[in-house]
Amino acid sequence: MEIFKSLEKYDYEQLVFCQDETSGLKAIIAIHDTTLGPALGGARMWTYATEEDAIVDALRLARGMTYKNAAAGLNLGGGKTVIIGDPLKDKNEEMFRAFGRFIQGLNGRYITAEDVGTTVADMDMIHTETDYVTGISPEFGSSGNPSPVTAYGVYRGMKAAAKEAFGTDSLEGRTISVQGVGNVAYTLCKYLHEEGARLIVTDINKSAVERAVNDFGAIAVEADEIYSQEADIFAPCALGAIINDETIPQLKARVIAGSANNQLKEERHGDLIHELGIVYAPDYIINAGGVINVADELNGYSHERAMKKVEALYDTIEKVISISKRDGIPTYIAADRLAEERIARMAKSRGQFLQNGKHSLSSRG
Repeated sequence: MEIFKSLEKYDYEQLVFCQDETSGLKAIIAIHDTTLGPALGGARMWTYATEEDAIVDALRLARGMTYKNAAAGLNLGGGKTVIIGDPLKDKNEEMFRAFGRFIQGLNGRYITAEDVGTTVADMDMIHTETDYVTGISPEFGSSGNPSPVTAYGVYRGMKAAAKEAFGTDSLEGRTISVQGVGNVAYTLCKYLHEEGARLIVTDINKSAVERAVNDFGAIAVEADEIYSQEADIFAPCALGAIINDETIPQLKARVIAGSANNQLKEERHGDLIHELGIVYAPDYIINAGGVINVADELNGYSHERAMKKVEALYDTIEKVISISKRDGIPTYIAADRLAEERIARMAKSRGQFLQNGKHSLSSRG
């Protein structure tokens, strides 16, 4: 691949290759945009088939974090790391400490976090070498498990989407089909059940389904039956690419709002559900509770402050819907426009020269 051409396409700032022979570290840090602040994005460890595949993934994910952080109202840019290797076999302390030193060398331009293939323990090892890491153990000032906070954000976003579809944000008496009942979705179901919603659930993990049935009186269906349920709202909380040519014709729901990433298989599927009048809460907007939560650690974590920010995802979904109406575009495009407009406004307001810009990352001992 022609790396500089790839960087120019979406105006990436930096691509950093990190290698440590002793530990076997082979990592790529992609920094997309730091207009709003230092780039925040997790470190993913994966067995990439080729180095080019790893670079492409790092770039794609970094740009996604720019949009996610901007739309969430965070003063953070977008970045991402991919570590090439098998997370089950190739990890060692030296690897993550070496990675931490590379991050420290970027002097605050990039802040890492947990992602696919990495854990809180890995973040703790990185933290021995740098403060530019979030999602560490609670004794170091971490926010802990982000799943409940992410679920609350999805709940708030769902209510905003319901208001657009039904004229009220009350979910009492609404039938909601939930695909996947993992950590985030279970807590989401708890919120929905407490408000008086009727739940239909499915998951490949049968014990997770039984838990939802027992705790919330949910109705269990087979995995391929979830799309065709007579539901008001469909909440995809498992796999990506599940809004596609096969599933869209089955949907009876008037709202799609869930925690899964990359729900649209292709952009045209976002166009199609828009044409059908389905209110879609874009995934990277509604599931931003987790990143909002870990970002709050950078200023000394306050659960109350973080939850207040997550609560505002209701307003963010309303803004996305407003832009969709204003510009006559599907909500997935409106979400991008919301992020782009915020970045553009900030870029214009940052014309003054600063010898040393203020960085809000508090010191952790």
